[in-house]
Amino acid sequence: QVQLVESGGGLVQAGGSLRLSCAASGRSFNNYAMGWFRQAPGKEREFVAAVRWRGGRTYYADSVKGRFTISREIAKNAVYLHMSSLKPEDTAVYYCAGRLSSGILTGAYEYDYWGQGTQVTVSS
Repeated sequence: QVQLVESGGGLVQAGGSLRLSCAASGRSFNNYAMGWFRQAPGKEREFVAAVRWRGGRTYYADSVKGRFTISREIAKNAVYLHMSSLKPEDTAVYYCAGRLSSGILTGAYEYDYWGQGTQVTVSS
């Protein structure tokens, strides 16, 4: 059974940085697509960033491009989201997601496995 566990959220001032972690377990993720999504109160879950486990190819939403970096650490079965130059509009619950796939996936409906989420709050 695939399990994804996020950590690293918290309260940060605008302009600050945070690194979110997603610990993945339950199988080999060598052929998995992994993604980060976020959901603010009253809004739909939106795509943030994605990475292919094999090869490390990445893709970002325009709203975070140049500020966020997604990466994976194969030896630790972990995916990270390093967020910098944070803005109040980045405030949301951030979710890690995964699916067996050879591509980069940007739709929430495309992912099979989800973590429980971690809260990120950016104060102005």
